[in-house]
Amino acid sequence: MTFMLKRPGQVLWFAILGTIVLAAAATGGYALLAGHEHVYNVTRGVPWGILISNYVFMAVTCSGLCMISSLGHVFKFHNFEMISRRAILMAILCLLGGFFSIGMDLEHPLNMIYTLLTPNFSSAIWWMGTIYGCYLLVLLTEFYFLMTNNHKMSVITGTIGFLLAIAAPSVLGSVFGLTLARSFWHGAFLPVYIIITALVSGTSLITLVLYFHHTVLGIDFTKHEKGLIRLLGKILAMMLFILLFSVFWSGIVGLYGHEPGRYQPVMSLLTGSLSVDFWLFEILIGLALPLYLLMRHNRTPFGTMIASLLALVGMFVMRFDMTVGGQLYPMRAQAAELSNGLFTYIPSAGEITIVVGSIAFSVMVYTLAEKYLNLDVKVEGH
Repeated sequence: MTFMLKRPGQVLWFAILGTIVLAAAATGGYALLAGHEHVYNVTRGVPWGILISNYVFMAVTCSGLCMISSLGHVFKFHNFEMISRRAILMAILCLLGGFFSIGMDLEHPLNMIYTLLTPNFSSAIWWMGTIYGCYLLVLLTEFYFLMTNNHKMSVITGTIGFLLAIAAPSVLGSVFGLTLARSFWHGAFLPVYIIITALVSGTSLITLVLYFHHTVLGIDFTKHEKGLIRLLGKILAMMLFILLFSVFWSGIVGLYGHEPGRYQPVMSLLTGSLSVDFWLFEILIGLALPLYLLMRHNRTPFGTMIASLLALVGMFVMRFDMTVGGQLYPMRAQAAELSNGLFTYIPSAGEITIVVGSIAFSVMVYTLAEKYLNLDVKVEGH
């Protein structure tokens, strides 16, 4: 089912999204010409800012969407087959948005291609870029086979996609976890932690997409669709519980022993410059409220949608706090840039514009796909 673009509300919707995307592209172009130091607030002390955290958020969400989609056409949980096309399409668009974000963080975006062609097998960043590049090709191929109802090939590409959905975020986590100089990141926990958050953000996003698809078009939820949303809510609640315990023990490990480089960033989350992010957005909005709603209102699509929206906001802030928080403790004396012994970082207007633009791009292309492509999957027996 499609909608007509000529409706005034829809024209305004595309006008707003298009304007945001153009503003982001213009800002990125200006940053390349004028220099990042004039547009971005990253420094030598905090070289990875919100553009990197947004890339992590979108790339991880892509993997979560792929894992949820695989439950249908790969693992034959038939309820999930009805969202397979939408999930894979959103995975592709999230990854493209993430590539735009990280590309704008580089002073020379073409270096991404150069890096792929000049491999360093001991570099986690090279493995991350290579795997995500291959991952995008697999997702595009899988989406083609899903759209053409080639079930045999969609299972094959879906299986490969599922394996990459596990490998890609774990390798992305290793970019942080293998950084010996940053105690806050270093360790085997981060790759597993990122896979958990991938399922949270992927489940949340596909729930939002499914809910608003029906709401905008005025379609009533069928019995099976309501059942699917309840099932997505249960998966989300389970992953949020696991994530809550992960955050708790990560904090305990960071506080225990006052290890330099780990203790200080944890304290910045608990009582310092990132405490509002942590307590308000990560814990309350991202974990506690969604869990409460899912426990009380999981039977309604609206309650599950609100819980998913809150969880997605929490995951975005969690990615920001993880990326920035690990860089706050100085590795060398740079007193002029420090506040209370730690670096500070606040995203610039240009960085925020690029982040919002990367998200707007994904939303705009998805909305167009809803108009011109048949993303509905008829599940046998439903």
